[in-house]
Amino acid sequence: MIEADALSKSYRRNRAVTQLSLRVEAGQICALLGPNGAGKTTTMRMLVGLTEPDAGSVRIAGSPVRLGAAVLGRVGALIDGPALVPHLSGIANLRLLWAASRRAWPPPALDEAVELAGLGRAIDRKVKGYSAGMKQRLMLAHAVMRSPDVFVLDEPATGLDPAEVRALRQYLAARSAAGAAVLISSHQLAEVQLLASHIVVVVGGRLVMAGPLDDLLADGDGSLEDVYLALTEGSEHAAF
Repeated sequence: MIEADALSKSYRRNRAVTQLSLRVEAGQICALLGPNGAGKTTTMRMLVGLTEPDAGSVRIAGSPVRLGAAVLGRVGALIDGPALVPHLSGIANLRLLWAASRRAWPPPALDEAVELAGLGRAIDRKVKGYSAGMKQRLMLAHAVMRSPDVFVLDEPATGLDPAEVRALRQYLAARSAAGAAVLISSHQLAEVQLLASHIVVVVGGRLVMAGPLDDLLADGDGSLEDVYLALTEGSEHAAF
């Protein structure tokens, strides 16, 4: 479903991503892990056409990805969310964002998305009164409301309380079981270990490990945290 081949991206003299390839198949939940500045967000932006790679290619469901590509209508993305209109309510912002799809309102999974984001009555309040966490949750609702079969989610649990994190995990597991391809980034390794079927680790913009989570843990003590730290030790300042 998601195929990235030899992606590279530089900003001026700084190389953010170098020759990075990954695949996420239908029914998989893949966690993209790495230290701060490892190139995770840049990679995700390239996957959904928000950033053009200097080299390499991306396909989703077999179709080339570029900004505005029709196949992106199948993708629920949460990456540096679009600017919200402060004087509009949360639901009005969702409606405005949905208008870009040129499809009839409401989206197929609007109620489920708002419930998952845990916004409650706040969905009818003006966004200028939202906290940063609430804005993040509104953008999570935006990613989910179209009932996508491909997810690209950058730190989706930010701003969620433990019950909401569990609800998000259950939702993504159910969507994966129904055939969706899910790619998430997260620093919450215990949560990743509960959710992910596959892991990709990047350091300094380069792939250092990719494969099934069970295989990664087989030779250790069963702790994703220990394996991750062994792979990334000393790399915190090595990447752009």
